[in-house]
Amino acid sequence: MLASLELPPDPLRRNRFGTDLRTIRVLWLREVIRFGRNRLRVAMGLVSPLLFLLILGTGLNSLMGGGGFQGYLFPGVLLMAVQAPALAVGISIVWDRQSGFLRQMLVAPVRRAALVAGLCLGGATAGTLYGLLVLVLAGVAGIPYRPELLLVLGELVLVSFTFTAMGVLAAVCIKRIETFQVVINLALTPLLFLSGAVFPAGGLPGWLSAAVAVNPLAYAVDALRRTLPGDAARLPGTTGPQWWGSAPPLVAELGLVAALAAVALVVAARRFSRAE
Repeated sequence: MLASLELPPDPLRRNRFGTDLRTIRVLWLREVIRFGRNRLRVAMGLVSPLLFLLILGTGLNSLMGGGGFQGYLFPGVLLMAVQAPALAVGISIVWDRQSGFLRQMLVAPVRRAALVAGLCLGGATAGTLYGLLVLVLAGVAGIPYRPELLLVLGELVLVSFTFTAMGVLAAVCIKRIETFQVVINLALTPLLFLSGAVFPAGGLPGWLSAAVAVNPLAYAVDALRRTLPGDAARLPGTTGPQWWGSAPPLVAELGLVAALAAVALVVAARRFSRAE
């Protein structure tokens, strides 16, 4: 009796879901094609991370008497590698707004969350590919090539998606390309330096220690450092972010990064739903 009263599936809902999936795929493919076609951009995006690894790392190695500082810098270099292409999605949104293409996207009969998801997945894919190119150079920093690098690659997917979601959120709130670049630089520079990418995050004086504790990138860097195989990425006597005197669980660190990505994604989708 109850089975006969069940309503049939709503065909409009199925069609909307299929349309959203196609929208996500198209926007994801657009960012991937951009990545593949602009080889100069790929090369230039790798310049800064490689300079940090090969020049700054070598110089600090000599200063420390061959202390293996290249390996310690490697998680931060991975972070730098994935952030550039991920944030480029935000720049493309600002350009699309100025060219009128964004308005055409907004009038399409699809949910705004699908647009944001497609853009974020495309940027995350491009960022992960950058990270993979740097991860191939792990041996230069003394990191052994072991199966754990696959786990690191999975973490790079999450970190890249988080950067893309943050860039998309900034892009839907800022309408001028000049303002976007200034805001992103001002926001990311202190976050990067207070992440433990360049110097140990543990044992810092009062306010610096508090700043590291609330910096989500510090947990991303620490998760990468703890997952990388071997001991080259961990200097003796140094620690990452501390919770009540001990290191937080790796799952909790990745959960914080994922939570930041989810919040940025939801807020960006809500902002994207407003009329331009």
